[in-house]
Amino acid sequence: MRVLKFGGSSVANATAMSRAMDIVEGEASSDRVLVVSSAISGCTDALIEIGKRPVHERKELVDALRDKHIRIIRRLFSGSSREEAIAECKALSEMLLEAPSDECVTFGELFSTRILYRKFADEGYEALWLDSRKLIVSDDLAASYKAIREALAAHPDARVIVAPGFIASDSTGKVTTLGRGGSDYSAAIFAAALDAGALEIWTDVPGIMTTNPKVVPAARTIGRMSYEAAFTMAEHGAKVLYAPTVVPAREKGIAINIRNTFDPSHPGTVIESASPSGVCRWMGLSSEASQGNVRLNLVAEGPLDSQESLKRVTEALKEAGIAPLDSGHDDSLVWVTVRPEVERQASSALHREFFEEEKLRSFDVYVAGNGAVGKALASLIESGAAVRSGKEVRIIEISSDRNFAAKVLANAHRRSVFVDCTNSEDIWKMYVPLLEAGINIVSSNRRSLAVPYVEYAAMKQAALRSGVFFRYSTTVGNALPILESVAMETSLNYFEAVVSCTMNNIITGYDGANTESFATLLHHAQMRGLTENDPRTDLGGRDALRKLLILAREAGVPLEEEDVTITPLLGKEYFNCSLEDFYSKLELAEPEFIRREAELDEIDKRQRFVASIHKDPSARTGYKAEIKMQLYGISSPFYWISGTQNIVEISSEGTAPLVIKGAGEGAGQAALGILADILR
Repeated sequence: MRVLKFGGSSVANATAMSRAMDIVEGEASSDRVLVVSSAISGCTDALIEIGKRPVHERKELVDALRDKHIRIIRRLFSGSSREEAIAECKALSEMLLEAPSDECVTFGELFSTRILYRKFADEGYEALWLDSRKLIVSDDLAASYKAIREALAAHPDARVIVAPGFIASDSTGKVTTLGRGGSDYSAAIFAAALDAGALEIWTDVPGIMTTNPKVVPAARTIGRMSYEAAFTMAEHGAKVLYAPTVVPAREKGIAINIRNTFDPSHPGTVIESASPSGVCRWMGLSSEASQGNVRLNLVAEGPLDSQESLKRVTEALKEAGIAPLDSGHDDSLVWVTVRPEVERQASSALHREFFEEEKLRSFDVYVAGNGAVGKALASLIESGAAVRSGKEVRIIEISSDRNFAAKVLANAHRRSVFVDCTNSEDIWKMYVPLLEAGINIVSSNRRSLAVPYVEYAAMKQAALRSGVFFRYSTTVGNALPILESVAMETSLNYFEAVVSCTMNNIITGYDGANTESFATLLHHAQMRGLTENDPRTDLGGRDALRKLLILAREAGVPLEEEDVTITPLLGKEYFNCSLEDFYSKLELAEPEFIRREAELDEIDKRQRFVASIHKDPSARTGYKAEIKMQLYGISSPFYWISGTQNIVEISSEGTAPLVIKGAGEGAGQAALGILADILR
């Protein structure tokens, strides 16, 4: 069973009703559908006015409303079906003329749903109309659920069921309503009673938006949010959803999908249970009247640092030249009160601060690390490479001082960018303080991301909490779009990656008796700075491990070092001796290396040092993680890589594997990737 609710604008006229019916018919092809409808647009206001009039003064208003519905009927029906629908519409109008004043408002949904029901029946569906006044008890959900289930059980063949929203009865049997906007609530009650597989609210906007788009044009649709966040936004002024709707759906665990009738291909907003992430995520900005002023509410999911958030609110308004009248916080929101005349400017300032990633047209950049990558980045920026983006990037200082990050923290203004081009083992300890101070971070230092997961999560949370960016795409694959591709996967089966440029350069450059010895090639790579000072760090898989941790975490797998099984390229005896003895042992083992290369040539295979995770329910993280040598044949893209190239193959359920391959080394490429991280 699927429950679909259509708002007043979605059934406003014959064209709109036909569009709504197309949506219903598409879903009725695979499941039973219960349609809950509001009154046609403008009808409820007209009924309120009718209810204010004594019976003898209603006729003109009732006739106008009747004729509006008859015009819809004339467009939708023909022949005897038209005459029957018109006769019923006139009968409802006569009842409305004589209805008690407080019941007049309940007729709108009767008009609209009787038309819809008749049209579905006219189209050949096994249709059923339910009278919500006899099923929904406004103050007794248990009784409502029982009555609804019994009504449906009595008509098992009904394919399309139509019921009026908004209207109900109280426990005494008196006709009443569920409140303005109550059709959403009606739909949720029907869905909960029937344990529906889906609850869709069809309206005239593309879901719940970060704020009112009429006030802030930059508002965007929120793809997913929790029941709690949706309830809070609705309770504090967001008009798209009636707050009580959330309660029955949440109790039964039924996701609510807010969709746009006029753009049915848009996925809208899904409201569902939120998995605890330990991270604060800003959902939306709502507004409500407050003693003649306007209260703006910033709604969050997850742990909220209220003091830091209020500080951001105050600073954003100050930059816009607005002085708040009052401010405060609750468990899941912070709020600020402003004068009505500055509501638009205040909303725009707060939306820009909390929901628009591109806040600035210029960036002050501080670069830690004056090595090859730092120099290449400085040269790139000085050449005007950022001009086409329409933004200005200014390097304020570039330094290799160990205390540079602390200096930036003490002196840089909020929204500056700190770029880490170092190989430092401990500079990551400054990341959280920098992020909490409102300073963006771009890092190419993989050591700073391959820390214990709790530290990695703290960095991510600090960035989200402060509304700044934390980007590190060049830590794996240099300028290749590897991290962003992995992060987009929602049903990952596995990925396999060659991401150690050093290892791949040596392995693909060695061809047994046809090249210099393996020891000689490795020593040359060490002398050129392609390896760590002790190349056994690379041979032991340490560099690949760091990159595997980053890749897995971007894919949503909270991998730790101890979760990874590493099979080094060489045995233990090569690692527990001096570097000089290490090279001597390599030379002695050269005949074995030559024999192995000849053996691989014979079977047309090539070996690659691969970091991978594969789905494994028995593993702590749900994935088995390994770093080891693997063999690939001529049909594999891994067979064809050479030099310092990187490659990753990503497999997800229901899709063909994605392969990304390209240059994985080079200061110039790294600088391009860092600049892209700053600008995007």
